[in-house]
Amino acid sequence: MGSKSLSHHLGIIITEVGADFLRATMPVNAHTHQPFGLLHGGASVALAETLGSIGSMLCIDTEKFMAVGQEINANHIRGVASGVVTGTARPWHLGRSSHVWHIELRDESDKLVCVSRLTIAVVERRVKKTTQGASS
Repeated sequence: MGSKSLSHHLGIIITEVGADFLRATMPVNAHTHQPFGLLHGGASVALAETLGSIGSMLCIDTEKFMAVGQEINANHIRGVASGVVTGTARPWHLGRSSHVWHIELRDESDKLVCVSRLTIAVVERRVKKTTQGASS
């Protein structure tokens, strides 16, 4: 899943799934840098939203529902020029129609790089209408 998605292009890899958390890594390199050679804030947000979205998908019946990002914010605490950042997402709220996730990104020295809060809307999947009598 996601082999042609943003997370794949950024090198995001899910590394651990626990009872109350989800963890992933992302390289800090030319693909995730901003023009001054530091981790791009948008890449940090992409990692945070990827973690929260996948976390929500693991908590719902994906045959009936979809998890879609509704709102995200991020505070960029420390610059990172190289290496790997690790994101850990933990749910703050897992409701019927919304989820709220707290995500922390840390560098290889375990220093806080970014904190983010993500709100996910849990929406029903719509059944695709088919045209009767249509031929392929």
